Amino acid sequence: MRTRRKLKFLMFKMIVALCLLAAGCQGEKMEQESRMALIKTTNPPPQVIGSKQKDKDVAEKVKKDVMSYKEIYDVAVVKGKEDILVVYRVKHLQRFRMKKIEKDINKLLEKKYPDENFTVSSDYKIFLEAVQLKEKMKDPDYSEKDAEDRLKRIISLKKELT
Repeated sequence: MRTRRKLKFLMFKMIVALCLLAAGCQGEKMEQESRMALIKTTNPPPQVIGSKQKDKDVAEKVKKDVMSYKEIYDVAVVKGKEDILVVYRVKHLQRFRMKKIEKDINKLLEKKYPDENFTVSSDYKIFLEAVQLKEKMKDPDYSEKDAEDRLKRIISLKKELT
């Protein structure tokens, strides 16, 4: 009789766990690349709002400069009309030095590109938002104005966190 009761209780636990798992998977649909950003290095190409070749070149150079740090393994760069968002992920053992790394990157970018306005972050949520913006910009129906508004929202989110 006891084993039957234990078996029923175990079955009940399994059903509850499956229901919770299924309910948890019903959240916001994430795009494929942003979903993979949770697990592995995505290293997205620099994204430019607009189509100026000069802006694309600057975004490429910024990404190359930031990737030159050995402590960093993933960088996303989004260039808007006025701002450049630089978001990166730090290797696990370097997490204790994140403030210093961010300060060094800021100093390097301000020195190399004095005319640009940078927002630099190592926050993972900001990284995911930048990758999702890149995914949305692939859609031809997504306007430059919407992309610029989203970029400004991401930058304001970064400023709220600091």
